[in-house]
Amino acid sequence: MGKNKYQRFIENETFTLLFQPPFEAVFQNDFHLKGHWREAFFKNTHPLILELGCGRGEYTVELARRYPQKNFIGIDRKGARLWRGAKTATEERLPNAAFIRTRIDFITSFFAPGEVDEIWLTFPDPQPTRPRKRLTGGRFLARYAQCLKAGGDVHLKTDNRALHEYTKAMAVHNGLPLHEAHSNIYGAAGVNDILFIRTHYEEFFLRQGFPITYCRFGLGGKTTFAEPSIA
Repeated sequence: MGKNKYQRFIENETFTLLFQPPFEAVFQNDFHLKGHWREAFFKNTHPLILELGCGRGEYTVELARRYPQKNFIGIDRKGARLWRGAKTATEERLPNAAFIRTRIDFITSFFAPGEVDEIWLTFPDPQPTRPRKRLTGGRFLARYAQCLKAGGDVHLKTDNRALHEYTKAMAVHNGLPLHEAHSNIYGAAGVNDILFIRTHYEEFFLRQGFPITYCRFGLGGKTTFAEPSIA
């Protein structure tokens, strides 16, 4: 392990807004804040928004800066990545930002039915050969459905056209409300400037000339989801 990574792991232990429960504490068990994030941690009744696979937490931090009347939680399994977002949020004393180090498979251990208002997926691994692992695949949508409120939205921002098209196909195939879709946010009219928050990965993809795509959809009250024919 590199020295910097080790130092980050040590510093992560000091951040009160970063939660790192051990595997056995959340595997088929409920985290102690499940159903109580607003009153017990954020001390308010504001909407709760997740960024799944948040990496360095740039989106979570910037959203928290822009929207003080909402609560944001970034989730990733890599502690060295989370360090950056947790450190920035701590230094800026952002009261509406938090981070969890865990696998996305376990989100139902952390959030109660209807507790989450929105979910953001920013530049997730497109998993070109493993559809089951795509964060907009049926396996994960079923998990989101267990904690997302009725009428809540899922946002996908990605440079990967195949993942963008697959996600739109998932929505159509399952009869989900597809509220918005752009094949290039920087070439579209009327795009919300919230989409112009740039992460480390987005900056890299833009330098490579990749268009940045976006779609926003709901789960339509469904709890199970069939895979579309598109691979």
